[in-house]
Amino acid sequence: MKLWNTLAQQKETFTAGKVVKLYVCGVTPYATTHLGHARTYVLFDVLIRELERRGHSVRYVQNVTDVDDPLYALARQVGRASSEIAGEFTRIFQDDMAALGVRPPDFFPRASDEVSEMQRLIAVLLKRGHAYRRGDRVYYRVRSFARYGRLSKLSRERMVELARESGEDPSDPHKEDPLDFILWKPSAPDEDSWQSAWGPGRPGWHIECSAMALKYLGPQLDIHGGGSDLIYPHHENEIAQSEAGTDRAPFARFWVHVEMVRLGGIKMSKSLGNLVFVRDLLPVFGPAAVRHYLLSIHYRLPMDYSTEALRASADRMERIAYALWLSHRDVDSAALAEHRARFEAALADDLDTPSALKVLDSFVDLLVDAPIGAGPSEANNILWDMVGRLGLLIPHTWKDRSA
Repeated sequence: MKLWNTLAQQKETFTAGKVVKLYVCGVTPYATTHLGHARTYVLFDVLIRELERRGHSVRYVQNVTDVDDPLYALARQVGRASSEIAGEFTRIFQDDMAALGVRPPDFFPRASDEVSEMQRLIAVLLKRGHAYRRGDRVYYRVRSFARYGRLSKLSRERMVELARESGEDPSDPHKEDPLDFILWKPSAPDEDSWQSAWGPGRPGWHIECSAMALKYLGPQLDIHGGGSDLIYPHHENEIAQSEAGTDRAPFARFWVHVEMVRLGGIKMSKSLGNLVFVRDLLPVFGPAAVRHYLLSIHYRLPMDYSTEALRASADRMERIAYALWLSHRDVDSAALAEHRARFEAALADDLDTPSALKVLDSFVDLLVDAPIGAGPSEANNILWDMVGRLGLLIPHTWKDRSA
């Protein structure tokens, strides 16, 4: 199987031992699950299914970023405890993922439970000269890490711009370099706070994922994933912290990033309020149709939300469901072999789910039009396998087209 590796900027053959160590950045639980979230986790669910099919077991970690500025800002705005909001939206996210047939990760750590791990990593970075203290703050020293920028391949000017957009302050007078980023900072009076060697406060965003990945998966991951908006600064900073803190490189052998879902050509985001929520779509189109739709565009291409395309996915799922009901169909063996080979090739080529769905559609048409056989057919077994590998075996309704 080949995967596009953001680090190498090319497709590479994926090889690993028996256990594949996978970390995917999770949500900050301050809003309901939108299609951008769903696209990322559905894609990695398909990847896990393919890895397991190839004989691997997957040790999958997905975090919950419940210590973060946007969550505290919302808590302040609505006058509720951040822990209550985080718990509520985490449960909604889990329910939405379950509805879409996304299997839960093996480990689902919450940042708020792992602060001691973050403090340990910060202490190591300070000792090795990769971090420095300014009063009650600790910063990462970017210039101490020669490989900084290798993942994102951005100009320094663009890095500064994106760092500012993500909440960092390049003009902070305490910084040695505008690109240095916060590892520990004092908490506001209404924010969670932990005692530390640098005073009471809380961790920065980037150190959270490094600490949790290292705790649950060790110093080297096979695959690290997330949305493409995380490449810089989040994932670039994760590499710098993790490799500097462990003296092991690379931190992750493969970096797999899912492109954004857009509405009207603009990336869906909480700040813009241009979100399409999963739970609003499920009762209208059904979970199988939503999942089919999310797989209909290659994960490395931006996806522009379209109600018409979602309706088309619902129609296709109706026909697929009908075909699954047809257990006695006589299909030419050469046609079976051809469709199976094309389906395998699509998923082996960087999880080309749109091509796999086209093969599935063709196979469904072939099966529906085939004459009735004497008993359960190989064609039906192949169809169930295809649908299962894409995770489309979710309860759905279909109309009887046999009349």
